[in-house]
Amino acid sequence: MSKENADGVAQHLAMAARLIDSDPALAHLHAMSAARRAGRIAMVRETLAITAYETGDYALALRELRTYRRISGKDDQLPLMVDSERGVGRPERALELGRSVDRSTLDVPVRVALAIAMSGARLDLGQTEDALLELQIPQLDPKRAFSYSPALFNAYAETLEVLGREEEAAVWHDRAMIASEAIEQSAADDEGETMVVVEEFIEFDDEPESPTADAAASDDQPGEEPSGESAADEKA
Repeated sequence: MSKENADGVAQHLAMAARLIDSDPALAHLHAMSAARRAGRIAMVRETLAITAYETGDYALALRELRTYRRISGKDDQLPLMVDSERGVGRPERALELGRSVDRSTLDVPVRVALAIAMSGARLDLGQTEDALLELQIPQLDPKRAFSYSPALFNAYAETLEVLGREEEAAVWHDRAMIASEAIEQSAADDEGETMVVVEEFIEFDDEPESPTADAAASDDQPGEEPSGESAADEKA
C-alpha cells in the first residue's frame, strides 16, 4: 500500500474501534471502507467481521472471520465464529466448530469466550445441563476474578436461571457485579490511565466450593496466573 492509502485505512480502523460500542452501523461503514482499500490485511477483515457481528449480519461476520483466520493463521476469533454460526441458525455446526480446535492451544481469555459461546449453542439445542457443564471450567473460580470473569459469571448465572435454580443464579450474578466493580476500581486507581485489567483478586463474603474444583487438570488451574498475563496486586 502507498503511505496515503495506509493512512486512510488506519483512520477508518480507528473510527471503527471508536464507534463500535456507540454506533455499530457507522463503525461497520468505516470497516467496509477500510476493506475496500486493504482487503488482504488480516486486521481489516477482522474489524469488518466484528462490526458485521455487532450489526447482526452474522453471515457476513462468519465469512469475514473465515477469511481472517485463513490470512492470519490464528484461532483467536474462534468464539465469535461459533457465535456467528449460532446467529445463522446452525447451533450443531457451532458445536462442531468449537470442538475442532484443541482448547489448550488457546489463550485463556479466548478459551473462556469459547466456553460461553459453546454453552449458548447448547442452550439453542435445549441441552441445558450440557450448557452448564460447558461453563464449568477452571476459570469459573468464585474466589478470584479476571477481566473475563464478569461475562463468565453472568453466563453461568443465566444458565442456572434456565434450569430454575434461581437462588444459585442470584449468587453468581452478585459475583459478576462484584468482579466488574473491582476491575473498574483497579483501572481507576491506575492514575487515570486507560488500560485493560488482566487480573483482579477479590474476596467474596460467601465462598462455597467452586463447581470446577475437580476440573480437568490439563487446563490452567484457578490458582495459577494465565499464560501471557500479569497479575494485579491482591486486594484485602
